[in-house]
Amino acid sequence: MKSSFTFLLLLLEAVVNVRPVQEASLFYPYGLDQKDQKNPKLDDGSSKKLSLSVPFTFYGKKYQTLYVNNNGVISFGSRVNQYTPDPFPLADGRSFVAPYWGDVDNVLGGDVFYRETTDPTLLGLITKQINQYFPKIPFTATWVFVATWDHVAYYGSTSNKGNTFQAALTTNTETSFIILNYKDIQWTTGAASGGDAETGLGGTPAHAGFNSGDETNYYNIPGSRTDAVINITKTSNVNVPGRWVFQVDDFKVTGVPTEMPKVADSNNCWL
Repeated sequence: MKSSFTFLLLLLEAVVNVRPVQEASLFYPYGLDQKDQKNPKLDDGSSKKLSLSVPFTFYGKKYQTLYVNNNGVISFGSRVNQYTPDPFPLADGRSFVAPYWGDVDNVLGGDVFYRETTDPTLLGLITKQINQYFPKIPFTATWVFVATWDHVAYYGSTSNKGNTFQAALTTNTETSFIILNYKDIQWTTGAASGGDAETGLGGTPAHAGFNSGDETNYYNIPGSRTDAVINITKTSNVNVPGRWVFQVDDFKVTGVPTEMPKVADSNNCWL
């Protein structure tokens, strides 16, 4: 059982606190020096219920609260403690975005950061990027919520592998976008999802995409729940490897690659 690992994992708490490494060309700034909050060290844990200063529209519904879940999900309405991802659409009415839904264990390694901000420099950068990716949609960002999973480990890991990915929710109060950034993806699966404890591969791999909460509206990023999801750092729908961007107020899918991602073998060699 997962709980049987808890005592052993807590023995690993004496890890040097390393400042996150920033990737200026892809990732938005994150970490404690950006006044981010940080999720508790808890397997299958999440943030507290977070109230947003402005509503965020997702698949036609306005939300003013959300949760940042350790297992790679930002959810509206309820926490997501589930560690093995299900395929979309979900039948249980949950509404969320899954940057990388897998069995993260931040007790073993890594941190989950988040913040809500109206910093003009960041808003200006996001506005410029959205206008470049979607030139026919008038958009000036007035608010953004940034969540970052920094070198997070997988459950049951016997390695030092970690995944670093990020989600940015942004709006002008009417039009909403979600930007997903992937810098370093080294594992796909936790041990409780059938993965190998040493490699972090196999079993039921992580899922990336969007679920509206009904059985009709959803999107699966190519490679989700397959071994190929580890290659998400090299795919994109906006011609920027490692970045996926979607308009989500009235969800639209644009620029999706026609080729499926390649699959890595157990030695991370591309097949």
